[in-house]
Amino acid sequence: MAAVHVTVWDDRERAGETAGERSGGRAPAVFVHNIFTWGSDALYGFAGQRPLAESRRLLLMDRRGYGDSPDTARSDFEVDAGDVLEVLGDGAHLVGHGNGGVVALLAAARRPDLVRSLALIQPSAFTAAADRPVVADLLDRVRGRAPGVPDDDVTPERFLRASTEGIGLPVPEPTPRRLRATATSMRERPIWEAQIPLAALRGAAVPVLVICGTWEDAPTAYREYVGLPLMAVAESLRDSLGARLVRVPGYYPHTQRPGAVNAALREFWDSGA
Repeated sequence: MAAVHVTVWDDRERAGETAGERSGGRAPAVFVHNIFTWGSDALYGFAGQRPLAESRRLLLMDRRGYGDSPDTARSDFEVDAGDVLEVLGDGAHLVGHGNGGVVALLAAARRPDLVRSLALIQPSAFTAAADRPVVADLLDRVRGRAPGVPDDDVTPERFLRASTEGIGLPVPEPTPRRLRATATSMRERPIWEAQIPLAALRGAAVPVLVICGTWEDAPTAYREYVGLPLMAVAESLRDSLGARLVRVPGYYPHTQRPGAVNAALREFWDSGA
């Protein structure tokens, strides 16, 4: 049994499939979320991907300290990658968003035999694209900070507000569930410590899809400090892993344009990936 909570969506019976049809062929898909959220969250998570459950089983993992998974003293992408391997079972498609995309990359490199395909939605794999000037500038800015050890007077409420309102985004409702996710995000191991094993992934020949927003309508500060580096990472992974790159209008693809993202995932999975 996995050490983390997994939400299971399987709507194939409602979609008219028989038990025999449901038992054959289509591998499940495992989803790994970003910060401030959890697997089935409608705001930042994968609620918009529910229609995909009409054709295959979806497994939405809550990383440790998020959603319905146990607390953790410090969220760590290496530990999360191990949890993903447990959820993959005998093999599945793997989807990761943001920091969850880094977790998915690490898990796929460890056990590529369990990963039918790898889809990355704006992955925070900055160290894999450190040769891109806009990413190098971001790394220079953040490496002098000490995330994971916030000031004592920085509450989750203040951190959530600063991380959203401070870059022009609306502030989410500070529910207990959201604030718990925020507190865990405050203690995440710095994502720029992740070493992405690109050579191992290339050697394993796992099919890779990268989905990225176009960011033209994003708040200016958000686009400058987050969007431009994420777009550079997406392009870098396309080049280094031979990935498909799909660009979707907006800056939070799977929640702002779920139909477009779902169509891209369906096509990717059904193409033999």
